[in-house]
Amino acid sequence: MNISVIGAGQMGNGIAHVFAQSGHRVTLVDIAQAGLDKGLATISKNLDRQVAKGTLTDEQKATTLGNITTNTDLAAGVKAAELVVEAATENVDLKLKIFRDLDAHAPAACILATNTSSISITRIAAATKRPTQVIGMHFMNPVPVMKLVEVIRGYDTTDAVTSTVMDLSKAIGKTPVAVNDYAGFVANRILMPMINEAIQTLFQGVGGVQEIDTIMKLGMAHPMGPLQLADFIGLDTCLAIMRVLHEGLGEAKYAPCPLLVQMVTAGKLGAKSGEGFYVYTAGSKELVVAPAFTR
Repeated sequence: MNISVIGAGQMGNGIAHVFAQSGHRVTLVDIAQAGLDKGLATISKNLDRQVAKGTLTDEQKATTLGNITTNTDLAAGVKAAELVVEAATENVDLKLKIFRDLDAHAPAACILATNTSSISITRIAAATKRPTQVIGMHFMNPVPVMKLVEVIRGYDTTDAVTSTVMDLSKAIGKTPVAVNDYAGFVANRILMPMINEAIQTLFQGVGGVQEIDTIMKLGMAHPMGPLQLADFIGLDTCLAIMRVLHEGLGEAKYAPCPLLVQMVTAGKLGAKSGEGFYVYTAGSKELVVAPAFTR
């Protein structure tokens, strides 16, 4: 299948990786060549990890990379696509613009999917003239490792499109779970309020960063504490999702914690900015140096 992935960032390059490794022809599209170069370098690095673990051969790595082409022009990048997966920043206006452009340039039979983690599929689909062919494919991060794909039907999404996406997800080694189109879907409707409550707990001085994360890791068997996880996701992304939940569901319990708002305003976005609730070694999302937050 010819698949185009829009956005070469953290999620986009991971999505391109798994499709290409499964033998699909992938066009990775980004507005900047530097972003494409960085995305390809990340894919190559992650493939090297698989080779080192013995789960992939050097030949399979070369084949995977050979299945990926890049383009900085959206129209050219989707002209032969049978499926497009949009993985741009979690911003409503940006996604609506991208889907209008995709609708104008992708083949008539092409399925348009979005990797949004919270924004209404129905709203995105309404920006196109093919709402029956628009669907959510919410991959989990890191994409090459995590098995889940949350498949979200919009109001008009057909059974045939849903079935195609479910089958394709299984074929690339993922476990798809179909859900309905409400703010935050299932994953983030549950996860983000938990993260927001952890930030609120910190904000109110109930516990420190390491104390909160340690309690959740050891007491609840979470592989990563909620504050470190927020850093890994990106505090700006967490804030954007909480605002979608608050607006879409209209309940006070979904209001973002003032501390989260302050930190994003100050540019403390987590691992990608080098500092959030923890301080990170430059260029690394894995090594936590020390808690950064002080009251």
